[in-house]
Amino acid sequence: MKNLFLFPNKYKKLGWILFLPAFIAALLISVFEINIDNYFVIKVFAFADTLLMNDNKYFGITENSILDEVILFFLIIGGILIGFSKLKIEDEFTSKIRYESLVWATYLNYGLILFFTLFLYGMSYLNVLFYNTFTLLLFFIIRFHYSIYKLNKATNDDE
Repeated sequence: MKNLFLFPNKYKKLGWILFLPAFIAALLISVFEINIDNYFVIKVFAFADTLLMNDNKYFGITENSILDEVILFFLIIGGILIGFSKLKIEDEFTSKIRYESLVWATYLNYGLILFFTLFLYGMSYLNVLFYNTFTLLLFFIIRFHYSIYKLNKATNDDE
């Protein structure tokens, strides 16, 4: 079966190299409430830079810590490479598991957003929306690899 939308298997390793350190860093920053605004500050182009106490800037150069953006890029790119790289043996049943895992992850992700929309407010809700940028990929990766693990275990038990 030819699937044009999947990356070659070799990209899965690169995905893990990008994803794991970024996930650990994001987790540590969140849990320990580490302020990263003073690290990796550079001048960047911004479509909009809305500040609380100052004038808003549009289409200009601003100084910003890009560490959070780098972490988010690594999480998303790594997650896409992990989730959408071919397995060593990619067949129609694997495609079915991939599809079912993606649907399941989407339902779970948006179910959680609906739940938190009802019961969280203020900055807590904004944090949920921030984490939501990569949780769909995370849920998909977990479900897909767990399903493949169960399939391999069942296949090995039958032999």
